[in-house]
Amino acid sequence: MHDPATLLAVVNPAAGGGVCGKRAPAVVDRLRQSGVKVDVVETRAAGQATELAREAVAAGRRHFVAVGGDGTSYELINGIFSGALPEGERPSLGMLPLGTGNSFLRDFTDQGAEYAIEAIIAGKTRPCDVVRCTHTRGALHFINIFSIGFVADVGATRNRNFSGLGEFGYTLSTVLRVAALRPYTFPMQVDGHPEDREPLTFLSFNNSRFTGGKMMMAPDANTRDGLLDIIRVGRLGRIGLLRTFPKIFSGTHVQHPAVRCYQAPGLDLRLAEDIDVMVDGEMIKINPRRLEVVPGALDVRT
Repeated sequence: MHDPATLLAVVNPAAGGGVCGKRAPAVVDRLRQSGVKVDVVETRAAGQATELAREAVAAGRRHFVAVGGDGTSYELINGIFSGALPEGERPSLGMLPLGTGNSFLRDFTDQGAEYAIEAIIAGKTRPCDVVRCTHTRGALHFINIFSIGFVADVGATRNRNFSGLGEFGYTLSTVLRVAALRPYTFPMQVDGHPEDREPLTFLSFNNSRFTGGKMMMAPDANTRDGLLDIIRVGRLGRIGLLRTFPKIFSGTHVQHPAVRCYQAPGLDLRLAEDIDVMVDGEMIKINPRRLEVVPGALDVRT
């Protein structure tokens, strides 16, 4: 029988091109030598972290550490909040990006893994909102970002055609998607606002500020305010997009006249079919219906 206070570290050894798997044992030893109780399991396939977290919650565990990147955290979140968690209980999640990036952590520090290790040793936690997305086949949860339109199409193109090319795959996919740029129509109704059917370039629904490492997609986002930050980028031409997109690194893209920003606890989407979605760095294809914030549902160890 495990101690309820013991952390369960779920390690993705393949993260960072295998660097994560090599660094994880030494970091776990450091945690243990500092008095942190921690058990370790490793994933061997995509999606396995979700199953491990779901089983752990059912067995009474409530404290987790994602050892990997944004994708590992995303899988754990979906296992934790998949239905086995009793109402009113708030689990905790630490993040150790050993060899890969974690956009969510950048809201709190630019020191990455070292900051995260010290936070876990110190037992630091803070409440964090979780966002639930209900879609036509069920529901998913996230803590960082959910994007559709141009941004998601770039990610989908890279995953389907250039996944073996690393960062260059994203560059090549961006060039191809800009060349084929078209307006999107995603009927949407933000809580408290009329329905929006105007053409756009992309939509981003954010719980935290950063995505893709250093891209400040939602400069005013706050992980504990009970609100989604919605960034709606209206119709842009190719030149306008190429001039505006780099401004995401400073957050000044929101000053463009084509960009609208909303803050709301939720919104509804009315789409005719499944679309490509980028959620917390992962690419999926679903038909999202509603996104809504679950305030303070998680304690993050930051």
